[in-house]
Amino acid sequence: MPSISARIPDEDETALNEVAELLEEDKSTVIRKALREGLVDLRIRRAIELYQTGDASVNQAARIAGVSVAEWLEIARERNLTTQLSPDDLEADVDGAREL
Repeated sequence: MPSISARIPDEDETALNEVAELLEEDKSTVIRKALREGLVDLRIRRAIELYQTGDASVNQAARIAGVSVAEWLEIARERNLTTQLSPDDLEADVDGAREL
């Protein structure tokens, strides 16, 4: 497993120590969990941005978010997302879903 070094502000170190104590885990484990969860959140956030502007279809947004189309549709429903997709874009999404 690769090792990464990073400098963090004092307040982040304080928060890290608090969370590590709360979870009863070492700081390295908490950092790995936070990084993993943060990367998932960032992917979903970017997929939402692109989907909302019409720059990503359902299939593309799902790929960007790193989830299945069904999971993406659930995310979109939970967040009441709307899109500017054309009928051709929607047809391409349907065709892509059929291929699954």
